[in-house]
Amino acid sequence: MDARKGFDSTILLLAVVLTCFGVVMVYSSSSIMAAKKFSDGFYFLKKQGVFALAGLMIMAAVMHIDYHLLRRLAVPFLLLCAALLVAVLIPGVGTHAGGACRWIRLGPVNVQPSELAKLAMILYMAHSLAKKGEKIKTFKLGFIPYMVVLALLLMLLLMQPDLGSALTLAGVAMVMLLVAGTRLSYLFSLLVLALPFLYFAVMNVDYRRKRILAFLNPWDDPTNSGFQIIQSWIAFGSGGLFGKGLGEGKQKLFYLPEAHTDFIFSVVGEELGFAGVVVVAAMFLVLVMRGVRAAVGAPDDFGRYLAFGLTLLLGLEAFVNFAVVMGMVPTKGLALPFLSYGGTSLVTTLFAVGILLNVSSQGTGEAR
Repeated sequence: MDARKGFDSTILLLAVVLTCFGVVMVYSSSSIMAAKKFSDGFYFLKKQGVFALAGLMIMAAVMHIDYHLLRRLAVPFLLLCAALLVAVLIPGVGTHAGGACRWIRLGPVNVQPSELAKLAMILYMAHSLAKKGEKIKTFKLGFIPYMVVLALLLMLLLMQPDLGSALTLAGVAMVMLLVAGTRLSYLFSLLVLALPFLYFAVMNVDYRRKRILAFLNPWDDPTNSGFQIIQSWIAFGSGGLFGKGLGEGKQKLFYLPEAHTDFIFSVVGEELGFAGVVVVAAMFLVLVMRGVRAAVGAPDDFGRYLAFGLTLLLGLEAFVNFAVVMGMVPTKGLALPFLSYGGTSLVTTLFAVGILLNVSSQGTGEAR
């Protein structure tokens, strides 16, 4: 089949619309802060615009490249990402911000290796799972190798520290294994064994423990640990049904921390109201549904696992971000795909969409 025919136009349209909308919301949520901090209200708009243009160009290129060619890069790409995760921890190489070391500066941009590692793990697992077939049900060949690779990546992420990315990566890997046919007893046993380590990783670190307490009752410490989620609630509550109008929000005026990154959805709620929130959430839901459809209709196991893993990653990150800003789960640093400010996140998201589009173009006629 000619890969240039039959792209899922819904996925393509949603990706473009969400990206353009994200650029607008980044400007709306950051212009005042950028003017004060950088004496340039367009500072974040210009950078996000460049990231969006680069990402869309990459998506356009990748959607025309046969996804089967990516299998050759599965292991080298994984090794490269592991090396980058190590490099980010080296003094003088990694860039510190907000108490974490998660970026490597390359000229005018900061690259976040954890975003690349998520793609690398999905590509590696899709490649490996497609080869193993029924062997995936065995403990020695179908479970242990993936746990070794996952444990290495998680350890490097937690050293940054980046618990949000670590949990996201672990969740995607576990669901991919479950879908591939790994015995549920293996996954359940791993979850039980991991709970004490997760408890230690959260409750033994002061700022994480405070986030848990703030989640349970933010009003116990409304000016410190509970401040961010309270301001997010105020943003959603003041938005009403149709919002205050694009650019008219008040919470971004140094009330709501991280308004242009992790909590950009709160600004959407304030400025576009309940209607805007529903529309954005619906776009993500349709994107996930079309991604699953592309996975089901893929012509081979590699394409199925790859499309499903990428769709799961996009959907999980969006759902967790929605839940965080609405106070349904404890606060953690996790960007909203397409919308949050950040070059690596946006470019890798559009790269993933490009792969999804190529898989959809090679699917069966019945699936399309």
